[in-house]
Order: sequence, then C-alpha cells, then structure tokens
Amino acid sequence: VVDAVADPAGAVATAAAELRAGRPVVLPTDTVYGVAVPADDAAAVGDVFERKGRDGAKPMAVLVADTRQAAGLTDADLDVLVDLWPGPLTVVVNRAAGVELHLGPGAGHLDTVGLRCPDHDLVRALADEVGPLATTSANRAGEPSPPTAAGAAAAVGGNLLVLDGGRCDGIPSTVVDLTVVPARILREGVIDAVTLSAAGLEVAHR
Repeated sequence: VVDAVADPAGAVATAAAELRAGRPVVLPTDTVYGVAVPADDAAAVGDVFERKGRDGAKPMAVLVADTRQAAGLTDADLDVLVDLWPGPLTVVVNRAAGVELHLGPGAGHLDTVGLRCPDHDLVRALADEVGPLATTSANRAGEPSPPTAAGAAAAVGGNLLVLDGGRCDGIPSTVVDLTVVPARILREGVIDAVTLSAAGLEVAHR
C-alpha cells in the first residue's frame, strides 16, 4: 500500500512501473476506487476481468489525462466537455480509426469507447505518464464498491499495488452516449441532465 496523499509523486512513479510491467493497480478516483491497467494491454485487462468476475462483454472505460489525450482516441468533438471535464462524467464516443484498445475479452468488436477525465490530480498524472488507462470499479461484479483502499484491494483479489487516497464515497459517474443526437443519458450519477444542459450538452434519457 502506498500513501498517495502523503507522497503523490512517489505514488505515480511506483504505479507507473507496475502498470508498465502489466500489473493492475488499485487507485482512488473522484468517485469510487478503481482498478486500472494500460488500455492497450490485453493480458492485464483479462486479469482484471478474472479478478472481478466481470462479464467479458461489458467493456471497461478509459481514463484520460485531458481532452488532448482523449482526442487521440476519438474523432468526436469534445469541445462540449470544456465545462464538464475534469469531472464525474463518462462519454461514449466512436473510436478513431486505427486506435487499438483492449477493453474486455468480448469487447473487441466494439467501435465505441467510454472516456472519462477524472477530477483527481493523481489519476490524471498517472494517465499522462503511462497513457490512457482501462479502468473499472474495484469491486466484485454486482457488489457495492468498497469506500476504502483496503476494502477495494480485498475485493479484487489482493497481491496488487494499492494507492491509498483516503475514503472514496462518491456516486459513480454519469454516462452519456455522444454517438447519437441528442446525446442520451445511459446512467445518471453525480451530474444530472440540468447540469449537462447548462454546460451546453442537450441530452435525452435512455
């Protein structure tokens, strides 16, 4: 366990080494604890699915450092997110041609990707250092997300580097599909439709 509050720079460096070695890392976010791997590492992604007991057809989301990094993964217009990122909002967009992402054993056929730029300096710094991170909540599939680093680590099997950022009691991110017009809310979390509309993103409920 690494104290990510006391030594964030050290936590990023240690986590980056683990991720580059193909080992998942448990980390705090602005919502709940997650488990992350490089988004281009198929073996590491498969490890996460096994640890969680997650349905292989349900793709992981991708955490990015900023809109510049996100723009390398999609041709979608991300300008509408200027007042919403960083924040607890995941947007489903079409992948750019030639972008290779491994987001789940049964998700290889998908031409879309869920992107999120979290309001958490450590996670954004890690994505900036390593590249886009395939991430999912650090819990067993279908169970609540533990609010502590120790609980999150235990839920996904242990034997992983854990970045302890304190309690993460957040509500999961809102998920919006930007591949349709108007955009569609797939899951309402912290950010509601009124907030989305105020930021210039007109949405319809699923």
